[in-house]
Amino acid sequence: MQFNLIGPFEITTDDGRELAPGAPRIRQMLALLALQPRETVSIDSLVQELWADDAPPSALKIVHTHVSQARRLFTEEAVTSPGRDLLLTRAPGYLLQVNDDEVDVMSFESFIKRAQWEFAEGTPGRAADFLGRALALWRGPVLSDVAVGSTLAGWIARVEELRIRALELHVEVENHFGRYRELLPELRTLVNDYPLHEWFHGQLISALHRAGRRGEALEAYGNLYRLLKSELGLAPSPDLRRLQTEILNAAGPDLTLSPRRRPARDRSDLPPLPPFPAVAIAG
Repeated sequence: MQFNLIGPFEITTDDGRELAPGAPRIRQMLALLALQPRETVSIDSLVQELWADDAPPSALKIVHTHVSQARRLFTEEAVTSPGRDLLLTRAPGYLLQVNDDEVDVMSFESFIKRAQWEFAEGTPGRAADFLGRALALWRGPVLSDVAVGSTLAGWIARVEELRIRALELHVEVENHFGRYRELLPELRTLVNDYPLHEWFHGQLISALHRAGRRGEALEAYGNLYRLLKSELGLAPSPDLRRLQTEILNAAGPDLTLSPRRRPARDRSDLPPLPPFPAVAIAG
């Protein structure tokens, strides 16, 4: 089975059926439990997530009811194999008895960590493979159909940051293989989706220059300059100003921004490889 939280909330059974509990708070509760697999989430934490500071007097009873309804759904839909209890009571709350690779967010993070390690080890092809697996899991904004409280909002922000890191690393890998022209459509999308992310802008400017499109590179720099001035009252970073100067001075087409620095990783930090098939990155 699979808990899919990236995009709309859904549960996929081993035989391919898709389940989505109808009650919004049941989806919200199950999402919080799925993000902490095999760990007890206290009833107080569930109440805080579901109602914040406006919990009704019957909040504990409602949580117990939601748990019972979720268990009934799992039983009626035969979500798990016989003898495997999925939603367990563990003082002071409940836990979801699922493996990390049965929650897409956990797999997403594992693939990105593995890609970072492979790239640092000098195996960019392997890094590209794991990035492909990670990005293939992205179906849209995390928990897009679930009303979230403060705890889930924090998780969503974390996963969004992981996606940005995966996209950055994807650009670095493609640069390593010299695929500057192939990257241009993606980079234009990235600067549109993340308009204040200067590094993406810098990669677009550099890729345009490498592709022999010097005028467009300078135009892209001007667009960034105007955006930062109007939105934040700031000028581009020193690295980007230096890049502009090099383009104006007709520097060779091999200039680029430095890749993001990544801490060295040892094998003790390497997550186990989930058993998913490889998906190549487009481009």
